[in-house]
Amino acid sequence: MRFTLPPAPGFGSDCALWVAEVAALTQPDRVVWYYDTPDERAALLAQSVTEGKLTKLDSDLRPGSYLARSDAADVARVESRTFICSESESDAGPTNNWRDPISMRAELAARFAGAMRGRTMFVVPFSMGVAHSPLARFGLQITDSAYAALSMGVMTRVSREVRTRIDDGANWVPTVHSVGAPLTADTADTNWPSNTDKYIAHFPETREVWSYGSGYGGNALLAKKCFALRIASVLGRDEGWLAEHMLLVRLTSPEGRPFHIAAAFPSACGKTNLSMLQPTLPGWTVETLGDDIVWMKPGGDGRMWAINPEAGFFGVAPGTGPGTNPVATSMIERDTIFTNVALTPESDVWWEGLSPAPAALTDWQGQPWQPGTDRPAAHPNSRFTVSAGACPLIAEEYFSGRAVPLDAILFGGRRASTTPLAFEAYNWDHGVFMGATMASEQTAAAEGTVGRVRRDPFAMLPFCGYNMTDYWEHWLKISEQLDPDRAPRIFQVNWFRRGENGDFLWPGFGDNARVLAWICRRVAGYVPASPTPIGMLPTLDDLHVHGLNLTDEAQDQLLAVNDAEWAAETASIREWFDGFDGHVPPRVLEQLEQLEHRLAAVHEPGATARARH
Repeated sequence: MRFTLPPAPGFGSDCALWVAEVAALTQPDRVVWYYDTPDERAALLAQSVTEGKLTKLDSDLRPGSYLARSDAADVARVESRTFICSESESDAGPTNNWRDPISMRAELAARFAGAMRGRTMFVVPFSMGVAHSPLARFGLQITDSAYAALSMGVMTRVSREVRTRIDDGANWVPTVHSVGAPLTADTADTNWPSNTDKYIAHFPETREVWSYGSGYGGNALLAKKCFALRIASVLGRDEGWLAEHMLLVRLTSPEGRPFHIAAAFPSACGKTNLSMLQPTLPGWTVETLGDDIVWMKPGGDGRMWAINPEAGFFGVAPGTGPGTNPVATSMIERDTIFTNVALTPESDVWWEGLSPAPAALTDWQGQPWQPGTDRPAAHPNSRFTVSAGACPLIAEEYFSGRAVPLDAILFGGRRASTTPLAFEAYNWDHGVFMGATMASEQTAAAEGTVGRVRRDPFAMLPFCGYNMTDYWEHWLKISEQLDPDRAPRIFQVNWFRRGENGDFLWPGFGDNARVLAWICRRVAGYVPASPTPIGMLPTLDDLHVHGLNLTDEAQDQLLAVNDAEWAAETASIREWFDGFDGHVPPRVLEQLEQLEHRLAAVHEPGATARARH
C-alpha cells in the first residue's frame, strides 16, 4: 500500500482538517488537543511518572521538577539526518543536506504510516513571541511524545487563544513529530521511545517540518531550531527580516543609559551564562531578554528592532553552578524538567559543575556512579527546560512582547588561539564578513568530534534554512534599510583564549561585563579603539582590568593579533569560501581581500599588533 503525507495546509487554512489527515496516516489510539493549562499539565506529568518516562524529584528539594533519561543514542541534534527539502538543490546550498521534496515526502510517508499506533497524538497550538506582537508567528506541533508536549508548554506560548487565532485565519506553520516507536499488544514501551532511523525534514516553500525517530529536544521541539531558525530564516529572507541564533540582553550603564545587545555563539559556548550576566563592574546592570534565538527587523526609524520569540530556556546543565551562573542556578530550583543529569539518593539532581560530587549518584543512564568513575555522571549535553519567566533578571518585554532597539551585535566562539578577546568591525560589510567566517571548537551539543575547529557562520551553520551565501547576501541587503548612524555596531569576542599551559587567559563570567561595557561605551562614543589588520581593538586600560590580577602572558596575549596566525587564518577562510563554488557575495570577498592587504602591510615577519595601554 502506498502512503502519502497530507498536503501542506495553506496559510490561514483549516487546521482541524489537516490534523485529521495526519491522524489518518499515523493512526494514534487517540487525539488530544493540548493547551498546557495547569490541570492538563499536572495530569500529563502524573501520567508520565506512572509510565516511567519521568522521575518526580523531591518536592522539598526541587518542587515541581522532573527528570527524564533518554536513550543513549538520542542525546543531541542529528545534523547528519537534518534535511532542507527545497524545490531547488541550489536553494539549500552546500552547507545543508538537501533532499528532493517529492521523494522525501514519499520516504517520510512510509515512516509515518502507523507510526503513532498505541500512542496518544498531542496537538499543540503555539505562538512564537507574545501573540499580539507584530513579530509573532503561530504554529501547530503534532507529537506522540508527552515529553515533547510538556516541553513545548515551557518553550513556547501554548494556549487555546492561539488555536482560535489560527481558526480565525491567522497564518501558521505545520510541524509533525513522532518518536517512530508504535506500540502493539506484543510491544513493551520504554522510558524513552525512539528509533535508530531519524529524519528532521524541512520544506521551505510549504513552511512545514516533519521529524521522525528522535525524542531529543533539538530534534523534537519543532518550534525551536526547526521553526524559529530554519523555517523562520526563510520567512525572514522573503519578508525582509532576520531569524538568528542569538541571545538578547539589556545592559544599563551607571548613568542609567540602556543598551541592547544580541550575540551569536555556537551551542554550549556560554550563551545562557552571558544572557544572565551579573556584572563585576560597579553600577552596571543586566536584564535578560533571551538566551538562544532572536528575531530582528529594521524599523521605519532606521534602527534594528528585536524580540526573543521563545518562552523558556533549554539550557546546558554541565558547567552551570553558583560560581558560573548563579541566576540560572536559582531559576531552576523549581518547576524544571531536567534531561540526562544525575540523580542523588535524596531524589535531587546533580551534574558536573553544580557542586562538589556527592559520595554516590545514579548517573544519566540509570547506573551507579561515584567520584573517580571514568565516565561523567551527567551527559555533557544534558539539559534543563524552564520558563523564562522564572529568571530573576527577566526583562519586562518578555511579558509585553515589545521589541527593543539593537545597539550592538556580537559574534563569538571557542578559539584557543588567534582570535583576540574583543574587537570591532570597521563597518557593516566587515561585520558580515566576521560573521560569515566565525570559527569555533565543536562542543557536545551536536554530532561530531568535540574540540575540532569548524567554521560556523553567524552560529547558523546547522540552522540556516537556505543557501548560506544567499543568507550572507540577505544580511548585506538588510543594511540598506538601516540608518548607518543608528544601525547596530558589530563586534567579535572570544572568552576562551588559552595560554601556553592550556589555562584560560580571561576570567570570564561576570568579568565579561568589562568587555560589554567597552562595547557600550564605543556605541556611545565615549572611548577610542585602536586600528589593527583585523579590526578595532580596545586597550586593557579601557577594559578596566585593574584588580583582575592578569598574568603577564594574559596581558601580552589577550589582545594580540599575530600576523602569522592570521595569515594562516585568511588561507583557511579562502579554502572555506572555495567550497561555495563561486557564490560568495562580492562584498564579502572584498572584505577578505582588504584583510589580506592590511596584514601584508605589517612588515616585520612574525610581528604582533596589540593595544595594551
